[in-house]
Amino acid sequence: MVKKHNKLKALGTRHCFNAIADSHDNLLSTSKMNKVVSLDAKGKTVTVEAGIKYGELAPYLHEKGFALHNLASLPHISVGGSITTATHGSGIKNGNLSSAVTGLELVIADGSIVHLSKAADAEKLNAAVVGLGALGIITKVTLEIQPTYMMRQNVYTGLPMAQLKPNFEKIMSAGYSVSLFYDWQTDHINEVWIKSRVDAGSYHNQPEFYGAKAATKNLHPIIDLAAENCTEQMGVPGPWYERLPHFKMGFTPSSGKELQSEFFVPLHHAMDAIEAVSKLGKQIGPHLLITEVRTIAGDNLWMSPCHNQTSVAIHFTWKQETEAVLALLPQIEKALSPFNARPHWGKVFTMNPKVLEGRYEKLAGFKKLVAEYDPHGKFRNGFLDRNICG
Repeated sequence: MVKKHNKLKALGTRHCFNAIADSHDNLLSTSKMNKVVSLDAKGKTVTVEAGIKYGELAPYLHEKGFALHNLASLPHISVGGSITTATHGSGIKNGNLSSAVTGLELVIADGSIVHLSKAADAEKLNAAVVGLGALGIITKVTLEIQPTYMMRQNVYTGLPMAQLKPNFEKIMSAGYSVSLFYDWQTDHINEVWIKSRVDAGSYHNQPEFYGAKAATKNLHPIIDLAAENCTEQMGVPGPWYERLPHFKMGFTPSSGKELQSEFFVPLHHAMDAIEAVSKLGKQIGPHLLITEVRTIAGDNLWMSPCHNQTSVAIHFTWKQETEAVLALLPQIEKALSPFNARPHWGKVFTMNPKVLEGRYEKLAGFKKLVAEYDPHGKFRNGFLDRNICG
């Protein structure tokens, strides 16, 4: 297929909210490339076809006694699509999903197959993992795995902002993975979700947490929605893959009709960034479903928003009001500009390409690799022309 067409884009599970995978020419779905290729129990790695969903891979690994270090809030997304856009999950000591990659197989523009591995060419792998669809079609991925583990999830409501400011890192370190849900309309965080490993020896089951109250039933991040599509809470133990995501595999994720944006800032700027955005609360409120704040450990991946920095991600789930959202985003991006915010590659942003260039020190090197693997722009599209290759 790659040899046959002059222009081609690969699709994963199509959960991106911008034009990163769009094409006016040819689209190739990887949805049927969803097999586990091999499991190396001794080396603690698994090799999969790129179209496999995390919700398909995770139960297989658990059954074999293994686990991944992290999962995104949705298990519905593919491994290939997730890593190429630096999709992340949460945890102040947990790298994004891409950070688990130890090997890649790519079909590049001339139809040849490129194999990259941490052992043989670590720096080129670091350049290629978050490839934004610009380098070729990912066909296989090798991931680090670890022994399986059990988790609990506890939710608290009404965390005072007065408690968040002096205790931000303590709050975000209170579990293996912690999420804050906020609507920018009040002086308290709506919900705090704390995901704790059972083998860590303790978890949060007290009636209060920094002034927040323990939930008395399962909750949805969007408080008005029913929680049946959310993963089990109330401290009930379960396998890692049934607690790390917010949503169950068999249900419609999040609200179902939405737009999403997300911006990453260095951890030490967290509260300054939150306070800067909060000044736009009145403008944001009418168009927002919910904001989620998470932390992600730094990594060495060239085009990762967490490259060389532990980050705080401020995520916006918007109502499907494109015109209003596109008008708001430049204001949010301006508010976050002093903190050198980087956008999520698979979500809606309006930053000038020159701004992006200044925030990715490895961008020039990445563009050289794009030119090496795809000299005539077979995999380029409007998104890449504007933001990377222009």
